[in-house]
Amino acid sequence: MDITVAIDCMGGDHGPHVTVPAALEFQRAHPQVDLVLVGLRDALEAELGANGAAPGPRLRVHHASEVVAMDEPPAQALRYKKDSSMRVAVNLVKSGAAHACVSAGNTGALMAISRFVLKTLPGIDRPAIASVLPNMRGRFTTVLDLGANVDCTPEQLMQFGVMRAMLFAALERRERPSVGLLNIGVEDIKGNDTVKQAADLLRASGLNFSGNVEGDDIYKGTTDVVVCDGFVGNSVLKASEGVATMIATFLRQEFSRNAWRRLVAIAALPVLNALRARMDPGHYNGASLLGLRGIVIKSHGSADRYAFRQAIARAVDEVQNDVVKRITERMAELQPMGVPAAQSGAP
Repeated sequence: MDITVAIDCMGGDHGPHVTVPAALEFQRAHPQVDLVLVGLRDALEAELGANGAAPGPRLRVHHASEVVAMDEPPAQALRYKKDSSMRVAVNLVKSGAAHACVSAGNTGALMAISRFVLKTLPGIDRPAIASVLPNMRGRFTTVLDLGANVDCTPEQLMQFGVMRAMLFAALERRERPSVGLLNIGVEDIKGNDTVKQAADLLRASGLNFSGNVEGDDIYKGTTDVVVCDGFVGNSVLKASEGVATMIATFLRQEFSRNAWRRLVAIAALPVLNALRARMDPGHYNGASLLGLRGIVIKSHGSADRYAFRQAIARAVDEVQNDVVKRITERMAELQPMGVPAAQSGAP
């Protein structure tokens, strides 16, 4: 199928200097994918020219006169910047002019705009942010929510599990991925009332629910999907990034203490490079805003060209595997089973 992806080129720490070259590199590798570069026309055309490219039938520039700042309050971006590159890119998904949207911009603003413009799927209360973390089995563990919903009801945690299981099944060709619920212990008696009730709902959902898991299970690869609220998920994500940075710093310090260790570092360079590649956050870049009536991918704000290309690739994968339809169908199947869900897509 022909796929069109709208790219918010003004978002992120680097803006068009990263997003435009990344888009060009992605399209060279995937010429069947159409791209719409959204942002300030002059800035985008200047960046295209600097990279020896020009707009064409499969690489279009769509002008947007405003930019959402990385530190801008989401409500302000939603209310007052209706012609921002972020809003215009999401509007292209709503109108059907694009199949997906990718942005490295302000996370809160992207979530607010996407939820307002696209609305949520039937049976889904709130969208959730889902991404992956590497595990010791050589694969990855998907975790959600990573910050969109600080406080969650048991029903919403169940919905998160359903949404991510459907996405995992689509992308990894595994129809029954295992789902775990993040808790302070694996025993059923552990956790607060919300988590206990969510566990009951997940057991009744028909998912391959493995029960409670602890924080270290994310990296052991105990389950394919780990569900938690946004407060816990974001804390886990930031702590993980901090640990990865600390390990890299410790290695550099130890290998540079004297000439002998620097020599050892040279000998160990292939191993160090392989370790860096496995732990590189850019390889896993691209968080899905699940539960919307359209596909929106959030790239890390500091993403380089390689990382941003990964986010575009994730958007294309979700389109090809019809993820929105899969989630919709699964939520509809739950209702005859008596599993609670939202009554309709919320604004």
